[in-house]
Amino acid sequence: MTDLTLDVQRHPFAAGMCPEHCAKLGHLARRAEFPANAVLFLEGDERHEFFLLIAGRIALEVLSHGEALRVDTLEPGAALGWSSVLLDRGKFFGARALEPVTALVFPGVELLASCRADKDFGFEMMSRLLEIVSRRLQVARVKVLDSFWHVAKKAGA
Repeated sequence: MTDLTLDVQRHPFAAGMCPEHCAKLGHLARRAEFPANAVLFLEGDERHEFFLLIAGRIALEVLSHGEALRVDTLEPGAALGWSSVLLDRGKFFGARALEPVTALVFPGVELLASCRADKDFGFEMMSRLLEIVSRRLQVARVKVLDSFWHVAKKAGA
């Protein structure tokens, strides 16, 4: 078993995943380090990489009127870059390291090919990626509702 497979097994994204699927991810993984303020990807980028965050914090951001607005802050144990398996789409958020970051990085093209070649692995991955999408949607929903509440409160004051 490789060190990267062990890192995959220890990551919350892989909790309950069978050893064969963890090994498949471990073979696709590479370890990467990013300094504070490094941009992992920008909103709209066509970089197709999926990340499992091991250390450090990452800001997920969207651009509004030329300004980066933080949508979420990801802590160690988070996963990001779910859109890496949507090869005809760019990133939906930007990602910037808030402090030095260590992550496992998976090439989206190879990850998607593995999902297509092994349907059980593919179902497992898509289920886990859908969980990430649903969490991001909920975070964005709360941010929008909070923004509207503050605007309405100011207007009524």
